[in-house]
Amino acid sequence: MLEEDDFLPLSALQHMIFCDRQAALIHLERIWLESARTVEGSALHRVVDGGPGESRGDVLIRRGLALRSELLRVAGRSDVVEFHRADGGSGACSLPDRPGWWRPYPVEYKRGRPKAHRADEVQLCAQAICLEEMFGVSVGAGALFYGQTRRRQVVDLDEPLRHLTTDTAAALHAMVRAGTTPVRVRQKKCDLCSLLPACLPSRRSRESVEGYLRKRLDLREEDP
Repeated sequence: MLEEDDFLPLSALQHMIFCDRQAALIHLERIWLESARTVEGSALHRVVDGGPGESRGDVLIRRGLALRSELLRVAGRSDVVEFHRADGGSGACSLPDRPGWWRPYPVEYKRGRPKAHRADEVQLCAQAICLEEMFGVSVGAGALFYGQTRRRQVVDLDEPLRHLTTDTAAALHAMVRAGTTPVRVRQKKCDLCSLLPACLPSRRSRESVEGYLRKRLDLREEDP
């Protein structure tokens, strides 16, 4: 049986895909800086996963559902999980408060638009893997809803995406065990990261680190 300390935040998988150094700064060094993008994203998630569950015909909507996977060793909360009424089968499960059979369908909300990398898809796939373990079902698809386009993007949770998700989880745990933050590499995507000031602080002078430390020590010795 795994201990709670063995589990990492599910959201860290998205950070890891975007930038392993970002993931280390957040989850190893506990550094977090807000930006307009992160504030908007947090506000969107509060609206989505903070509301009550509801029923729309043959679809039950559950918000902020606690998720956990021993395969990936991650835990977190969903934005939305829809349960679609079903006739049974490998993708259907029973619910304690509803009769019949239901198929879980994860929906993750994002403030922006679809991206070139697969960070959002990996986060969604990890949620599906959590649901599969929790309910004993197979989840073949989910959706990403983007705030700028106001559209759902259906994601096929195929084997390549599942392999990418499990590989990313393994790399994340290996990095955390090693306790080492990856080196800085300036890329174009860094401009989109709220941690840029902490990760790549601008140098206002050409003074070396050695010179800076020597100056600080000399000033401290001069103090009465």
